[in-house]
Amino acid sequence: MSVPLLKIGVVLSTMAMITNWMSQTLPSLVGLNTTKLSAASGGTLDRSTGVLPTNPEESWQVYSSAQDSEGRCICTVVAPQQTMCSRDARTKQLRQLLEKVQNMSQSIEVLDRRTQRDLQYVEKMENQMKGLESKFKQVEESHKQHLARQFKAIKAKMDELRPLIPVLEEYKADAKLVLQFKEEVQNLTSVLNELQEEIGAYDYDELQSRVSNLEERLRACMQKLACGKLTGISDPVTIKTSGSRFGSWMTDPLAPEGDNRVWYMDGYHNNRFVREYKSMADFMNTDNFTSHRLPHPWSGTGQVVYNGSIYFNKFQSHIIIRFDLRTEAILKTRSLDYAGYNNMYHYAWGGHSDIDLMVDENGLWAVYATNQNAGNIVISKLDPISLQILQTWNTSYPKRSAGEAFIICGTLYVTNGYSGGTKVHYAYQTNASTYEYIDIPFQNKYSHISMLDYNPKDRALYAWNNGHQTLYNVTLFHVIRSDEL
Repeated sequence: MSVPLLKIGVVLSTMAMITNWMSQTLPSLVGLNTTKLSAASGGTLDRSTGVLPTNPEESWQVYSSAQDSEGRCICTVVAPQQTMCSRDARTKQLRQLLEKVQNMSQSIEVLDRRTQRDLQYVEKMENQMKGLESKFKQVEESHKQHLARQFKAIKAKMDELRPLIPVLEEYKADAKLVLQFKEEVQNLTSVLNELQEEIGAYDYDELQSRVSNLEERLRACMQKLACGKLTGISDPVTIKTSGSRFGSWMTDPLAPEGDNRVWYMDGYHNNRFVREYKSMADFMNTDNFTSHRLPHPWSGTGQVVYNGSIYFNKFQSHIIIRFDLRTEAILKTRSLDYAGYNNMYHYAWGGHSDIDLMVDENGLWAVYATNQNAGNIVISKLDPISLQILQTWNTSYPKRSAGEAFIICGTLYVTNGYSGGTKVHYAYQTNASTYEYIDIPFQNKYSHISMLDYNPKDRALYAWNNGHQTLYNVTLFHVIRSDEL
């Protein structure tokens, strides 16, 4: 046998083996049961015509196999019909389950859409509820704050009115006293009228004595009306804007009628020139002034002009000087023993304000502090001629904590500060050697008070507020004590 024929035989044999393998193996490769190749009535395999399956609808079958012109194997495979699985019970169950799953999936999608819509509605309602809750809280807090403010205002008003109850009781007694005066005057008037008709019915000397006695009692009554308890301070009136941040200005409470001069001292140390303005109008509208040179520079802003003299604390000392403004001569000097000086016990704002001189209805005063009184405020009544200390009161109020101070009718009033919100909150009564904490509003318009003094003639507070010269009117409750008349 020649070599070419041997090669052809090997190829044909190999093709037959491949065809047989594909007919048996291909169905299992695609996941179906293995099927058999058979010929009708025991027929033999025909390599050229193909083999028909026993039931072509139930299995994969190799229909034919052949060889092309180039010697390659060509096979024809018949796949089962698509309806084959419809007769399978498991496939039917699987399809039913699939339909149920699809129905459930659709129901879930519908439910999901509804849930999403309801969720959006709930979220919207939640936001609205949060907004309402926030508004309710705001309303509640606002209501509480409003009630708290009202309660605080009412309480403050009650605290303000409570000290006036004994004053009103005294006023009732005073009103009776005034009615008594009125009745006596009417009686005297009636007696005088009758006297004109019938001369000699009454002793003239006795009648004159009764009139004089009544005049003295009325004069004493009017004198006591000049004093009272501080109950209010008006808003400030700005008279002028001039000078530095610190200074003092004043008028003489004992100046004669027609003498309206204004005295002006700029700064709190290292200055000795005092300006004199002819009137308040000149001070407000012009810069026309006369300058007086003191023999020594002053310390602080606690100077006063009283009965034609200026009283001031000599710089860096506890010496008080009385200087006559008419003769420009020193009339008296005196050391204020133990008084702190040179910023030892100043007011809260500083400025060498250790010694503060003041005047009121009762005369000349000095306010300072000592080591012996632990830096607390000391009040001394001074003789305006000799500068001798007449009487001294030791308080328990620290001078460094005081913003400013002034005296009205023998009572020292102290502010709680000098900048920002300020009020008068401490009072010491020298006539009774007692003190009390009070709450009198005080408008600090320019936020830095370096001088605050009372003028009994004007019934006003003079202030130097951050380069502004201002005035405050005061409200006093006047009490007439019948036992002192």
